[in-house]
Amino acid sequence: MQTRLPEDLLRTPEGQEADAILRSCVHCGFCTATCPTYQLLGDELDGPRGRIYLIKQVLEGQPASRTTLQHLDRCLQCRNCETTCPSGVRYTRLLEIGKARLARQVQRPWPQRLLRRMLAFWLPRRRFNRIGFSIAHLLRPLLPKRLAHHLPAHWQPASLPTKAPMEKHVVLFQGCVESTLMGPAHEATRQLLRACGHGLRYLAQEHCCGAVEHHLDQPEAAQARALNNVHLWRAALAEGADAIVMLSSACLLEVRHYPQLLGEQAPKDLGTILQRVEGLDSWLGRHLPADFDQPGNGPVVAWHPPCTLQHGLRQAEAIPQLLARAGYRVRLAQDSHLCCGAAGTYTLLQADLSQALGETRRQALQALEPAAITTANIGCLLQLQDPSGPPVRHWAELLAERLQA
Repeated sequence: MQTRLPEDLLRTPEGQEADAILRSCVHCGFCTATCPTYQLLGDELDGPRGRIYLIKQVLEGQPASRTTLQHLDRCLQCRNCETTCPSGVRYTRLLEIGKARLARQVQRPWPQRLLRRMLAFWLPRRRFNRIGFSIAHLLRPLLPKRLAHHLPAHWQPASLPTKAPMEKHVVLFQGCVESTLMGPAHEATRQLLRACGHGLRYLAQEHCCGAVEHHLDQPEAAQARALNNVHLWRAALAEGADAIVMLSSACLLEVRHYPQLLGEQAPKDLGTILQRVEGLDSWLGRHLPADFDQPGNGPVVAWHPPCTLQHGLRQAEAIPQLLARAGYRVRLAQDSHLCCGAAGTYTLLQADLSQALGETRRQALQALEPAAITTANIGCLLQLQDPSGPPVRHWAELLAERLQA
């Protein structure tokens, strides 16, 4: 693609990066075939190719409007297009640069700005989460259906030790919403680690991974959280922790981007520390004892691979393999590469699109008639909830149940 970016922009690292990304796009259109919003809306500007063209216009200095921003905000950042693209276009990074540039020209309507600020303030704070979700749980019968179905029927906040109960141990990342709504998954993780001869501990001062603020255009707040976590992880590893493990693929993907997020603020040993941060699935793959395997015709489970896992981290195979080792019969739904519409705060910022995408995924998964639906990310787990369908659970819970059996 030919570009005509202004000289002052081309003299900046972001401008040079954006120019290289734009030039790598050949406008073949393969990306539109796998874009959830394009399939739903049928508008070229609500697909990756159209959004790239809009970003190009913005970077070249052409006038933009709230309509331009609306098309960019509708992007789920599911990265499906990056998996599909034969040219390797780094679309997500280009979107980040383009939206930052566009924010200097166009403001969102004040209700949207207020909602984004409220979400950025509330969601990363665990204490507020617990209070807010406790109230929401009590008022569940009065909530609109589109909000009520996101709440698990039964939930209990995680409560695990801050001191290592065993000499060999790992640190479990708490997340923000995760520790409030995924207590059973945290307890299941403790059981799985114990079967591997390891204890588990929390870091009391650990923050949210920063993804919420990062994607709500507050990079400075995300950077502060990232630096806090890195310093805590360094100390925990020095004290003997075997690894820092994570249950939500969205958190792990954000952490993988800490070097880019922090830039010149990144500590010199950041790469060494991040080598010890991994998903629970990869850690268990190395440590589960051989006698854990239970081949046989166990229950059928429908596996929903989160976009952050299959398109961001490109590591969607390990979890089905672990479930199969435990004796489950794992099934993939039709079009399993498509996003469920959760995408973090997207469920609230783009509620209609999120609901439509979620309903499509729920129907596809339920069509498999599974005993349970399982996934690896807190957003997907909440999005796929359906009181009339099979239970939706984190894969670690299913693994721990087979271990107990």
